[in-house]
Amino acid sequence: MTVTVLQWIIVLASSVLMYLISPWAKNTDDFYKATKANGQQPSFVILTSSLVISWIFAKSIAVAANLGFSYGLVGGLAYACYYLSFFVAGWVIYKMREKGNWTSIHQFIRSKYGATAMKLFSILIAFRLFNEVWSNTMVVGSFFGELGSKTYYISIVVFTGLTLAYVIKGGLRSSLLTDLIQMLLFGTLMVMILGFLYPDLKGQVHGKEFYGEFTFANGVNLLLVALIQIFSYPFHDPVMTDRGFISDSKTTFKSFTWASIIGFVCILLFSLVGVYTRVNNLEGDPVMTVGKTFGVPMMLIMNLIMITSATSTLDSTFSSFSKLWVIDISSSKKITLSRGRMAMLFITVFGTLPIFFGADIISATTISGTMVIGLAPVFTLWFMNASAVSYFLSIFCGVFFGIGLTINLFPSEWFWTEGKYNDLLWANTVGTILSFLLFIGSAKIIKWRKKSVVLT
Repeated sequence: MTVTVLQWIIVLASSVLMYLISPWAKNTDDFYKATKANGQQPSFVILTSSLVISWIFAKSIAVAANLGFSYGLVGGLAYACYYLSFFVAGWVIYKMREKGNWTSIHQFIRSKYGATAMKLFSILIAFRLFNEVWSNTMVVGSFFGELGSKTYYISIVVFTGLTLAYVIKGGLRSSLLTDLIQMLLFGTLMVMILGFLYPDLKGQVHGKEFYGEFTFANGVNLLLVALIQIFSYPFHDPVMTDRGFISDSKTTFKSFTWASIIGFVCILLFSLVGVYTRVNNLEGDPVMTVGKTFGVPMMLIMNLIMITSATSTLDSTFSSFSKLWVIDISSSKKITLSRGRMAMLFITVFGTLPIFFGADIISATTISGTMVIGLAPVFTLWFMNASAVSYFLSIFCGVFFGIGLTINLFPSEWFWTEGKYNDLLWANTVGTILSFLLFIGSAKIIKWRKKSVVLT
């Protein structure tokens, strides 16, 4: 039996298992809020597991391995810092719920800044969800064939369709229940991978090649970018924020805090796959290379861990998009199961199309991450008395820097560090500072003008 056949068996078997586990949603609360028939909300364990595994994307662990290969453990550390987003988002959402009594991110935006602001925000997060589909499925496709090959495309279409089949049954409830299974499986596979790598790595943990160099040119640029983006990046991801309002506020904050710790550790550990290829001078994609180095068992483990992470992300993306479409931005008050399932079908089809046009996996993170830096003051200063003007100035500031970065608008002479990601660090630092200045400054000016009018 060939490796390819075994890989197909893994895809089909795991999909059938998820389908059997997934319950049929009997009402809209089941489908959109994951509430049980007796009204019970998701527990700490289920919520934490779902948060972690839905954010350990197939593309994330691939990028973590690549950064480990390029920069050593410093590269893994840089990418792991993105998972501090959970703590930031958890704290902000906790305060928004306890002090502001908000019941969703969209309610907050609409109530405070208006319907137009809410629509703009929805476009930003829809773009995020759109990217999540193709950027994760193409990682799975790479295990079945060369980029652009027939088997590559077939595997992506089959895998995406099978994931849709089980999540369309129960929506968010299906997503949360399967996430728990997927998290347990991911943890088991991670331990198995580290078991293979440890004998060869234990003698090299003191080497320079293992850790890398803590310099701007060796991954520190990206590390600082991550520490800047954690104050904006999580708020344009409904997969994370939707889960911030489905359990009581204290359970939610506890889950977000632990998700931050667990996610950080998981990504840092998986970067050791790349570190292994680095210290042993192995060429090629780290995940594929390590799989081939240790033979068929490791290849199948790598395949399964990619499928597990991609599946959990896809089902969460589908359920979040259905809520976005039917509840958050719909002008109709008809909240039905059929509309949610049609929304899932829509994002499945259109989110897969970029695969056929040569999309670049890393652009899904870096471009969208910079474009939304304007969300940082909007959410971290949620309590501030600011108007729609402040909101739009901050948001468009981030969009400007994101687009400018994409089209190479900013001259390299402006960048104060060296190495890869120096442009990203400059744009995120300057853009974030300017967003806060515009947000706070405009709010103060408008308040002063209103006060002046009253006095006159």
